[in-house]
Amino acid sequence: MQEILVLQQKIIPEMMELLEKRYKILRTIYYNQPIGRRILADSVNMGERIVRTEINFLKSQNLIDINTPGMTITEEGEEIINKLKDFIHELKGLSEIEECIKERFKLQEVIIVPGDIDEDKTITKELGRVAANYIKRILKDKDIVALTGGSTIKEVVDNLPKFSNLSNVLVIPARGGMGRNVETQANTLAAHFANRVGGSYKLLHVPDNLSNDALNTLINEKDIKEVIDNIHNANILLFGIGRADEMALRRGLANEQLDEILKIGAVGEAFGYYFNENGEMVYSTPTIGVNDDVISKISNRIAIAGGQSKAEAIVAIESNLYESVLITDEGAARKIIDIISKRE
Repeated sequence: MQEILVLQQKIIPEMMELLEKRYKILRTIYYNQPIGRRILADSVNMGERIVRTEINFLKSQNLIDINTPGMTITEEGEEIINKLKDFIHELKGLSEIEECIKERFKLQEVIIVPGDIDEDKTITKELGRVAANYIKRILKDKDIVALTGGSTIKEVVDNLPKFSNLSNVLVIPARGGMGRNVETQANTLAAHFANRVGGSYKLLHVPDNLSNDALNTLINEKDIKEVIDNIHNANILLFGIGRADEMALRRGLANEQLDEILKIGAVGEAFGYYFNENGEMVYSTPTIGVNDDVISKISNRIAIAGGQSKAEAIVAIESNLYESVLITDEGAARKIIDIISKRE
């Protein structure tokens, strides 16, 4: 199949470009339906005239419906999206990139979705769907799932199907709360995750940034100690990866701390740990929850992050997480390959 794709790209490259364009439009409608033409044009970065032409074609093929609220995907259109997904994956050569990244960082599995979050926010939903399918594949009775917060992890939880065949699954936040958005905090997502899989959950009612004295006092509280013990026994860890500069601001660090973090070369952050481009931990913030010693003992560690701008951060974190799983997008993956090539 790969040989046929290469020949097609050489002989009729415009066909491949058109296929990708229509797939992108269909996928964007699917994740935002009902959606109007103008918003669609902005979302896919195309002119309204081009989008209008493509919409007319997709409508004539019975792949979309057009109603007063906006455009929606038909059953046939949804089937086409699902079938095209693997084809587009091969067309872009993403399987080879997955294998390259997997070997370079000694990972258990790498899954890449086409597109770049930095250019198309719809890709976040696709990352969430793919990650949810992966969790569906590995989740079993009596599992303890620890998860961090964040908008990407929220998409994973939102895409989880309702489970009816599991028992005694426990879901817990991997660390204390962060930021003002309750919807994307680890406590909230742990509760929603548990409801999806028919499991139970425990919450960690602790602010993310506390002094060492406060942490030492809280860590001996019965309810908090119980959650920490569960975290230490977790066998699935679901987490996002952030850029060091962005996460330092989100975690409310003072300007002096931010300057210090950047000065010592931090590029990536996860769990309150900051890593430089060589994967060395150069800074950490006091926290209750998952720590460096615990992470290495969790059998299923699933990192989800996308966007070309996060490539350097992903490289920094994944350099330390052998045998983990990385779910990312094409933008980040291609940039990671560039980083690897330059270093070698």
